[in-house]
Amino acid sequence: MDFIDVIGLLTAAVAAGWVDAVVGGGGVLLIPVLLLSFPHLPPATALGTNKIAAITGTATAAYMYARRTALDRKILVPAAACAVPAGALGALSAATVPTTYFRPVIMVLLISVALFVAFKPSFGTQPLAREVTRRRRVVAVLLAGCVVGFYDGLFGPGVGTFLIISFTTLLATQFLESAAMSKVINASSNLGALLVFALQGNVLWALGLGMAVGNVTGALIGSRMALKKGSGFVRTVLVLVVVGMVTKMAFDQFA
Repeated sequence: MDFIDVIGLLTAAVAAGWVDAVVGGGGVLLIPVLLLSFPHLPPATALGTNKIAAITGTATAAYMYARRTALDRKILVPAAACAVPAGALGALSAATVPTTYFRPVIMVLLISVALFVAFKPSFGTQPLAREVTRRRRVVAVLLAGCVVGFYDGLFGPGVGTFLIISFTTLLATQFLESAAMSKVINASSNLGALLVFALQGNVLWALGLGMAVGNVTGALIGSRMALKKGSGFVRTVLVLVVVGMVTKMAFDQFA
């Protein structure tokens, strides 16, 4: 790598860590830069190497949120326990399921999320007077830990968004609390996926650890900003990031 590539990759890692800490989706920034810097890098190796940066960044953000935000451990512990094997299973399936098959579905889901959040300003920014039943809690654990965890290992874009919307809808939390909970699940699914990629030999450890430094830096900045500015800030970033992800996936699908 020349000096320009190193600076570009570290800058992308910081930006990805910031985005991941607030709403998720940092991989959409970091993986393309990684592939541009190493054009002959196999996609599986790019995904595996990115997981080192992703897990350090999301774990850092989870720690920062946990210090300042009340986290529902009765939800997070079982969901995180499910997310590790689900992320691993998704990573195992990544080589056999072409992303072109389900990318259009994810695009439609993300566009629906963006429109819903944009046209319902109170969603996620004000407390909801809703009873959180045991059934809702069970669904939240299964959806976040199993379904989204598997998707994270398989593909990944929009994981943070899907987790935030799931927690906000099912548990009546605000965006800030949902974002905090999503980091725990995201770190767990990243761990499961990283274990699989490592066993397959699809991880460049030195490069990944270098990116991790930038990712942790971005995560520290992003989590502090989210905690300081609150749910309204998270809501705005969520909409912007979703628009960016949809644009990127549309380009990959149709270009």
